[in-house]
Amino acid sequence: MEVPELKKLRRAYGFDEVAIVPGSVTVNPDQTNVSLQIDEFEFPIPFMASSLDAVVSPEFAISLGRMGGLAVLNLEGIYTRHEDAESIIKEVTEASQEEATPLLQRIYSAPIRENLIGDRIESIKNGGVCCAISLTPANTKKLAPIAVEAGADILFIQSTVTTARHISKSEKGLNIADICSNVKIPVVVGNTVTYQATLELMETGVHGVLVGVGPGAICTTREVEGIGVPQVTATLDCAAARQEYYKRTGRYVPIITDGGMRTGGDICKAIASGADGVMLGTTFAQAEEAPGLGYNWGMASFHPALPRGTRIHVGSKGSLKQILFGPTSMTDGTQNLEGALKAAMGMCGAMDIAEMQKTDLVIAPAIKTEGKYFQLAGRW
Repeated sequence: MEVPELKKLRRAYGFDEVAIVPGSVTVNPDQTNVSLQIDEFEFPIPFMASSLDAVVSPEFAISLGRMGGLAVLNLEGIYTRHEDAESIIKEVTEASQEEATPLLQRIYSAPIRENLIGDRIESIKNGGVCCAISLTPANTKKLAPIAVEAGADILFIQSTVTTARHISKSEKGLNIADICSNVKIPVVVGNTVTYQATLELMETGVHGVLVGVGPGAICTTREVEGIGVPQVTATLDCAAARQEYYKRTGRYVPIITDGGMRTGGDICKAIASGADGVMLGTTFAQAEEAPGLGYNWGMASFHPALPRGTRIHVGSKGSLKQILFGPTSMTDGTQNLEGALKAAMGMCGAMDIAEMQKTDLVIAPAIKTEGKYFQLAGRW
């Protein structure tokens, strides 16, 4: 008896399950171009820092901006709820694991202070770098005009899952197309993992799309709700939507793979899967300049009814400059991320990010174990 199918499942792949195939031509890494373009803004390196309070302070945003990247400040976090953000962060880092989540829920229950929005943006702008800020859909209509008036350059609208179509009891919810028309600065929206949602978001006029649901080291969405798609497959699907939209309109909208990357190799695979740039959280939380004092926690860690993140201890691996550009004596791929990307591009014969996106990938479940007996046994 043949059993009828309710639904078909397809295989999805994460970073540890694929490998990049080297090219038939190689180029010198120092001749490669890894810049990222978001509307009129061009960044020499395609690395963004996630809008996490343990990662991005105004001071960190200035540091990363001066090195060529982009840091996104959370306008609904500690820096806009509390004047003395440093002491609040210290309190979070000193709490026990059992105390951490209730403490975060209490800290983030304080109201957002509009004067602090202007103060934090002004601090970043005074540093002479591009100022990117993040809001959730619920607060975008109210707070985005304040941020733009204060001098914000790029608006990120972020939630666990963002779509162009949203059903609610509200008579008039957030209309992303209206936001794109009214705020007069580039709008990047996320997060998503599917072809159709990405295509529809691009049709609203957004200037970038964030890809990734639940892959971050601090996120527990996949445990709490079972939602998510491994990042290689998610990036491939969203990149296909970007190409379709470009073919239809001639307008190129970059996609940024957000979360799940630990090493330079993961970043290279994200680009080879079609990403124009990457957004990193825990990687930057490990920088000496990060405000989290060796800890990190997520944007949903403090949800009052259903937390979907946890505070983790990540330690400090080195300076921001070492993490981005080296030099490094570490052999695990967690430092000199630009060097790793350029080296991989050189081996693939890719002169820029667009060419790196065209490199072949293979399914390779043994990519990290083949021939690595002594490493895995800890005997090297």
